[in-house]
Formats: sequence, C-alpha cells, structure tokens
Amino acid sequence: MNGLSELIDSLEIKFFKLNQKLIKLEKTNQELLEKIKASEDIQSQQAKEIAVLKDNIENLKMVNSLLGSEENKRETKLKINSLIREIDYCIAQLSD
Repeated sequence: MNGLSELIDSLEIKFFKLNQKLIKLEKTNQELLEKIKASEDIQSQQAKEIAVLKDNIENLKMVNSLLGSEENKRETKLKINSLIREIDYCIAQLSD
C-alpha cells in the first residue's frame, strides 16, 4: 500500500504542476491576444492616417500648381478641364 500511496502523491504533484502550467499558458495566451488586438487597432488607425495624408498631398500638389508651381501645372489643367466637363454635363442635365 505504501507504494500505491507514493504513486498517488506523485500523480497529485504532477497534476498540480500541470494545472499550474495550464493556468500560466492561458494567461500568456490572453495577454498575446490583447497585444494582437492592440496592434490591429494601431494598424487600422495608421492606415486611416495614411489615407488622410495622401489626400493632403494631392491637395497640396493642387494648391502648389494653382500658385504657379511649374511641376504640377499639367495635372492642374487636367483637373480643371475635368471639373469644367462635369459642370457642362450638369448644366446640360438641367437644361433637359
């Protein structure tokens, strides 16, 4: 019986250690999931910021060309022509 008692004690100790490891791993897993969520939030925020900055760049290019910058003059002319065509189309729609 003494050997059986030692075996049971040994199993209880191993079970306790395994249970502690499981708890630790679950805690680590939860922390990693929270870090992933935070990283995804940051990535989403940065993607939005990039889109806004790209839009600002385009606006600045347009303003530069309107102020006389030679670099973007062609792009500005094309944009103005496009806007004029849209206005003419709207006027034609209103006339009908």
